[in-house]
Amino acid sequence: MYIDLNKQDVKKAHIGKARFALDLSDGSERGEYVDQDYILNSLHRPHRAVNLMYCYYPLDETWPLRARNAFKDKVITFQWDYPYDDYFTYKGGLEGSRAREGEPFDQMRDVRRHGQDVILTLTMDPNVSDEQLEAIGEDLAPFGRIQVRLNHEATGNWFSFNKRAGYKEVAEFFMHAMDVIKSKTPHIDFILCIGGVEDPAWAVPSATAMSPMVKEKEFKDAVVKTDIWSVDKYMALHWGWPIDVADEETNQYGRAKVSRVYKLARLSYDRFMKLSGGKARPMVMSEFNADGDVVGPYDQVDMIKEFFELREADPEDWLTAITFYQFRDRGRLGLEMEDPNNPNVGIPTPSLDVYRKLLHSPLCEPEITFDKLELNGDGYDFRWGGSEDSDGVAVNIKLDEAPTFFELYFDEDVDANLMIKANDRWFYKKPGTKFIDLMPLFFDYPDTSLDVDLIFFAPPASGLNVDDGSEDWMINQRTKISSLPRLRVGYKSLDNHI
Repeated sequence: MYIDLNKQDVKKAHIGKARFALDLSDGSERGEYVDQDYILNSLHRPHRAVNLMYCYYPLDETWPLRARNAFKDKVITFQWDYPYDDYFTYKGGLEGSRAREGEPFDQMRDVRRHGQDVILTLTMDPNVSDEQLEAIGEDLAPFGRIQVRLNHEATGNWFSFNKRAGYKEVAEFFMHAMDVIKSKTPHIDFILCIGGVEDPAWAVPSATAMSPMVKEKEFKDAVVKTDIWSVDKYMALHWGWPIDVADEETNQYGRAKVSRVYKLARLSYDRFMKLSGGKARPMVMSEFNADGDVVGPYDQVDMIKEFFELREADPEDWLTAITFYQFRDRGRLGLEMEDPNNPNVGIPTPSLDVYRKLLHSPLCEPEITFDKLELNGDGYDFRWGGSEDSDGVAVNIKLDEAPTFFELYFDEDVDANLMIKANDRWFYKKPGTKFIDLMPLFFDYPDTSLDVDLIFFAPPASGLNVDDGSEDWMINQRTKISSLPRLRVGYKSLDNHI
């Protein structure tokens, strides 16, 4: 039978924040970008945001060649020995595509079409001009509620920007670049990612006695100025990768107790709060994992679980989000390992199944609320303001039993870009697609309720916000859809023997 969803009780749906949001890093020096269709079908739910790793060193003669290609003959004894960082190169800006074509824009559009916000991690030469910074601000204007993590791990000594300027100059550049880029795109949130507290006064629990953060004198003004605070905390890491193998004969790796990592992150937040006079910011961990190179696949799972148990049990919601590093990795820092024979193939690790369950847990699920729908003429109004603030529509379907067929059919004049939630399973419909098979809901969640909420959201079809004349077009995109699809429900297999 076919159910016309337009004739059902259609309600307004609003997606808000999770108590603890999960973001995902996709591609880096250690792995290629994996398209969002693949990730969605692996994890069954979009993330709050996807982190993309890029670098911008336009003053170098070899730019914009990626470091590994520009310096093929250079002897490398450490991953960061190249003259500039071996990330994908940012091909926008003053020197690049002003039409937002190629990297990173193709990936950013892919992320946003799939109902997620973008985190752009960008390492950058601190000697670039204001004109170059302004061009980046113009690049990012139509990408909605984007976060920029500029010159991350800035209290370290491995990235090229730290080799080209002192810590004070790096901090000052962060603040200056933030001002210049925001002059073109005010809604960007900047993430200050630094070492935080790394040597706590364990014997004295009083906040007044805790150690200062790393390079506090140089970065304290940036702590006050930034929009978001961040530390990168690995519970285990093989930083000698890929030059050596982590074993008893090498020493370029480390492992920490999970409780210690959680405590250090909390002390970092407390210190940031003290430096800012008690004015809170969102606190995130922009890179998080336990490296399987060090602990193996099973301890990796146990350590991830333990961290989430600590977060679940913490009565204070001081930690807003983590970014899991990463989806597919050439080493063992991924939910998948890259097949060494074919980089387009991923080999799931034991952590993938555990992570999927955490992604769908009450702790990490965004809040979705329902209200009466006020119809405005023919069709339905959708507003996309980002993964934590958007309005869509919902229909409840009551099934007699687990179906054999559960399918959506869209009219020819409905050419929308949609994210569709069916209970615990999300689906994507790109423009031009007229049929979506929802049966994977019952494959992946055989115990799902027969009371199914179908919820529809409409992220920007191109991945870009379009200037429609509204004052808030950079934040909110509005879409009108003339009709909802028909739902085919079948409970028996077909029988037509010849």
